[in-house]
Amino acid sequence: MTNQARGLHAQLLESLGPAITAGEYPPGSVLRTDELAQRFDVSRTVVREAVRVLESMHLVESRRRVGVTVRPTEQWNVYDPQVIRWRLAGADRPRQLRSLTVLRSAVEPVAAGLAAQFATPEQCAELTERALGMVATSRGRQLDAYLVHDIAFHRVVLRASGNEMFARLGDVVAEVLSGRTRHQVMFEDPDPAAVTLHVQVAEAVREGDAVRAERLTREIAVGALQELDVLAP
Repeated sequence: MTNQARGLHAQLLESLGPAITAGEYPPGSVLRTDELAQRFDVSRTVVREAVRVLESMHLVESRRRVGVTVRPTEQWNVYDPQVIRWRLAGADRPRQLRSLTVLRSAVEPVAAGLAAQFATPEQCAELTERALGMVATSRGRQLDAYLVHDIAFHRVVLRASGNEMFARLGDVVAEVLSGRTRHQVMFEDPDPAAVTLHVQVAEAVREGDAVRAERLTREIAVGALQELDVLAP
């Protein structure tokens, strides 16, 4: 595929994906290749490439003599980072944020407890470094810089758990944290109590205190849900 075709493919994907996840094409809707090519002024090859990506996300399925059909929501790959990003960009953002935050609250405390048992010295050092980075960027409306450390912190916790299933949720957590910042579902500066809790989690993991690490991470999750009550009811 040429660079131009890749660019058109990406543009088409960024039009169709959000439209499907926002319900503009409800489940059961049939998208025809020729009509899409004409509407978006692209070749049928570009349409097919975009559809292939949407199929991989289980958003659509191609049927002979029928066309491309939008699948029911419950069949979507809701863990796909791109699908999460599209859903967070739509009108259903509050419910999606809440759903993802509840998922985090179920997984991350357990992951932190495991990290306290299994984290390597290098992971402990990175966790401390990222927590201190969060402290350093938590004032003066540095949300983008703060986000970099916040995402990295939570990725390390999930990875340090030693559980490969938890580790794979790193991209999901990154998307929900990015979505909160991108869509301004954050206070101008992070909650100081939450920042302190991240530092304390790093300490608990470093000290091998699994019970404390899990309890503190649960407090972070509860705080995140309470923020949503205020900012995205």
